[in-house]
Amino acid sequence: MIDIKLIRENPELVKENIKKKFQNHKLPLVDEIIELDKKNREAKLNGDNLRSERKNLSEQIGNLMKNGKKEEANVIKETVQKINNELVENESLEEKYSEEIKIRMMKIPNIIDESVPIGKDDSENVEVERFGEPIVPDYEIPYHADIIAKFNGLDKESAGRTSGVGFYYLVGDIARLHEAVLAYARDFMINNGFTYCIPPFMIRSDVVTGVMSFDEMEAMMYKIEGEDLYLIGTSEHSMIGRFQGQIVDESQLPITLTSYSPCFRKEIGSHGLEERGLYRVHQFEKQEMIVLCKPEDSMNWYNKMKQLSINLFRSLDIPVRQLDCCSGDMADLKVKSCDIEAWSPRQQKYFEVCSCSTLGDAQARRLGIRYKTKDGNKFVHTLNNTVIATPRALIALLECNYNKDGSINIPKVLQPYMGGKEKLVPQK
Repeated sequence: MIDIKLIRENPELVKENIKKKFQNHKLPLVDEIIELDKKNREAKLNGDNLRSERKNLSEQIGNLMKNGKKEEANVIKETVQKINNELVENESLEEKYSEEIKIRMMKIPNIIDESVPIGKDDSENVEVERFGEPIVPDYEIPYHADIIAKFNGLDKESAGRTSGVGFYYLVGDIARLHEAVLAYARDFMINNGFTYCIPPFMIRSDVVTGVMSFDEMEAMMYKIEGEDLYLIGTSEHSMIGRFQGQIVDESQLPITLTSYSPCFRKEIGSHGLEERGLYRVHQFEKQEMIVLCKPEDSMNWYNKMKQLSINLFRSLDIPVRQLDCCSGDMADLKVKSCDIEAWSPRQQKYFEVCSCSTLGDAQARRLGIRYKTKDGNKFVHTLNNTVIATPRALIALLECNYNKDGSINIPKVLQPYMGGKEKLVPQK
């Protein structure tokens, strides 16, 4: 959510930003907010005047009563009662205007950074740089579900019976490799100075609307029936929500955290889920990184965080590339975002494994997260980035370390988490 002062003072900039996001249907919201804000400020001024008048009259009543002029005091009391009634109506009007403004403000996209490429969707994202050689071996790499099947490592049929499409069982060495990736990612972030956390896996609606747009919420979140609780789609949600309504001391910034959680997503709009594979599923596990910092430091942290993802995947012998997300591919709260994509030697193309974003003070405004300075309280900036999301990272790992005989090389950094094993040998 942007500062309403920006809409008051520079509505054309806000409208131009909406156009860059290809959301022209939201343009009328700007003028509606300006008109409602004008009415709201008039109502507040009227309320202030009424309260001031009431205070003066109340003092008169007190003086009259002291001087035994009860009848005159009673006449003024009737006026005070009328003012009280007017105040009730006026406060109701203020509340109505404030709510109408908030509803519209929550739909206005954040102001994107000047460096963001302009485009309608992910097909117009811009490749920035590649890291590692995208090798295509001289032998066929099977589909990842077929690779896993050779290790008796995947059971989607049973998961279909217990839970439905989009769920899975991982078994044996594959399950262990899956957890090894997560454990390594955790330690990688700890060794880079981040504090490890395990957050709640359910959050209330006020936190959900504080960390994401309504469109994202509808497409992603699972609602717990009969309760004001949602299953998290990423631990960023509950990690940022942890600071809701808090004033952080300036000396505590930056706050750098890395969190583990299962993630639950409806995947609405994904045009159905793959029956065989693990690329798009309703439940997965993820290690996330989150930073709360001063506004002047947010872009530096954005660059540091994306580099951490690149370094992590390269340590797993997985080639990656960085794509800057275009304006139309970014969620409304984001200022700037990039995807890190891993190389798929089977498909001979890259696919998304990480998403790094700075959201400016949008989440902080919605949730009331500020930091204390000698000049007063200011909103923090929030950033998030995927460290590792499985099973997508697992898919990249299997394909990039697959041998002609069907075995899988275990990268050196993972071997301590796999009991010293250097290779997985298929059972079939």
